[in-house]
Parts: sequence; C-alpha cells; structure tokens
Amino acid sequence: MTTRPTLLGYVRADALSCAEELAAATDSLVAFASAEGFTLGTVYTERDAAESAAFHALLDEVKRSDVHAVVVPTMNHLGFGSTAGTPAAMRQHLEFHQAQVWAADSRVTTP
Repeated sequence: MTTRPTLLGYVRADALSCAEELAAATDSLVAFASAEGFTLGTVYTERDAAESAAFHALLDEVKRSDVHAVVVPTMNHLGFGSTAGTPAAMRQHLEFHQAQVWAADSRVTTP
C-alpha cells in the first residue's frame, strides 16, 4: 500500500458570507486533495483577519513537518483582509519554506 502525501488546507472564514460557504470551501479542499493524490491533513481556518493566527500556525507546521503542500479554495484566501500581507506575499512565505501552493478552483474537472 502506497502512502499518499499530506496536503494542508487554509481557508479564510471572513472571505465567505456564511457557514454553508465555509463548508463548501472545505469540501472543495477535500475533493482537490483526493483528485490530486493527496490526503488532506489539517485545514487551518482563519477567523480573525486582524490576527492571522491560522496562517501563522500553518506556516509553523510547514516549517517543522515534512508536509510541503498547501491548498486554498481560491488564491483570494491568501491575503484577504490579512495583516500577514498580500496573496503574493503570503504565498512567498509558504514557498520560501518549500511549500507548494495550489488553489482548488484552478483544477479543471471534466465529466
């Protein structure tokens, strides 16, 4: 049995309008991980834009673990209302620590 690599998730609750959208965003991460051959690990959910605590926790896990893949629902989830920086800056922080970053919405599915 081959072990699938782990993929971490990151979602900004403040980028969504309701709990149903948050659930749908998380579901999109699960579907992406499965379709791309990953096991979805922790999904970090940012609830306070002023703190960016979830992003910093995600970055800490990338730094200290063997997990070097992150998925977000859309690239807008990086940086949306964040004190951690723009989407490009947040992505650079992750990539600096050898984490590849994907957006679940960029995957084209065919029936």
